[in-house]
Amino acid sequence: MRPSEPFLIPYLSGPSKNLTSTEITNEILPVWTYSYLVLLLPVFVLTDYVRYKPVIVLQGLSFIITWLLLLFGQGVKVMQLVECIYGLVSATEVAYYAYIYSVVSPEHYQKVSGYCRSVTLVAYTAASVLAQLLVSLANVSYFDLNVITLASVSLAFFFSLFLPMPKKSMFFHAKPSKGAPQKTPGQAAVLEEAGRSQEAARQESGTLSRHLEESQPSSPKPGNKALRICVQWFQDLRECYSSKRLFYWSLWWAFSTAGFNQVLNYVQILWVDKAPSQDSSVYNGAVEAIATFGGALTAFAVGYVKVNWDLLGELALAIFSTVSAGSLLLMYYTPSIWACYAGYLLFKSSYMLLITIAVFQIAVNLSVERYALVFGMNTFIALVIQTVMTVIVVDQRGLNLQVSTQHYMVHTSLDVVDEKICTMEKALVDQRELYLALSY
Repeated sequence: MRPSEPFLIPYLSGPSKNLTSTEITNEILPVWTYSYLVLLLPVFVLTDYVRYKPVIVLQGLSFIITWLLLLFGQGVKVMQLVECIYGLVSATEVAYYAYIYSVVSPEHYQKVSGYCRSVTLVAYTAASVLAQLLVSLANVSYFDLNVITLASVSLAFFFSLFLPMPKKSMFFHAKPSKGAPQKTPGQAAVLEEAGRSQEAARQESGTLSRHLEESQPSSPKPGNKALRICVQWFQDLRECYSSKRLFYWSLWWAFSTAGFNQVLNYVQILWVDKAPSQDSSVYNGAVEAIATFGGALTAFAVGYVKVNWDLLGELALAIFSTVSAGSLLLMYYTPSIWACYAGYLLFKSSYMLLITIAVFQIAVNLSVERYALVFGMNTFIALVIQTVMTVIVVDQRGLNLQVSTQHYMVHTSLDVVDEKICTMEKALVDQRELYLALSY
């Protein structure tokens, strides 16, 4: 639990750090995106090579260093270092989910995925509620919230030291497979994973090894094993993306996730711009709690609605992409912080609904192994898109725009892209229906 996160920007711009909005937006926050992108692939390989636990311990240590610097560091350079280390935290998050899958049997993967997803949502919601109650009712300072967070991550680091060391990993220490790879996950399992897309790919990635293990000799050379893994990845991705339907849904997924993550990174700055924390009450914790809980309910509700998403998925994509664009325009133009909060709630709920549909449309015809690989690649592409946006629009070496202008330009542009993708996919569906009609 990290209750200080909903109030990070008010803390940085407050008397404790006294950083300007421009410094936070254009000099500090972009470092996280760059650090995460650079570290993601190397850390993934290292995670498998050392069998997860050392990387989990490294993540706990990185958390502690991050919050120590947040508490006692001063100046732009130190805060940039904070973002750099937090990029390492984000990159090492894969170790947690991969570790869990390495110590449970395949028949329990679906249940474990549900537990992980539930714990993540409950912890984030509880931390946001706790933070809001402490700030509003007990008048706890933002500094004290960070102290609570430091204590929480330190406790997590302590417990990580006692985790048992796995005897196998996905690739470098894989055991021979005794059975065929699992087939397509059911719709319920897919929907469980859809609430927070960047975690979804990571949570399922532990199952990928069973597909690769079948073709491996008992004692392969390290170089040959790495080459075989890369070749297998390339072949699987090429075959998956050869499906135009899967390609279009993946393209929408990558662009939308990039925009969604960009909103999450900078929305607190927009809130400070609408209602400076020094002049008014801050309800970031309550808004984040409601948005997380409401978005999760919206996503899970898709599983109980009897709808043929093959036929209506594109329509839902068009409607709710328009709703998302409208909510972003509302956040940009309104002078009211409450209207801005409402726009954020609408935006997050719409995204989580659509990403749930996209997850199902992509995964329904894939094996679990290819499901994990495709979602991992989509996540990486989304991060690349987000990095490009950050360099051009946010970074001081780029356009160096104000945060409100960033929200208007970047995210309305992404919604235009989403609409174009939706149009292309609708044309593909019409073409397929015409072909089926003519075949009869």
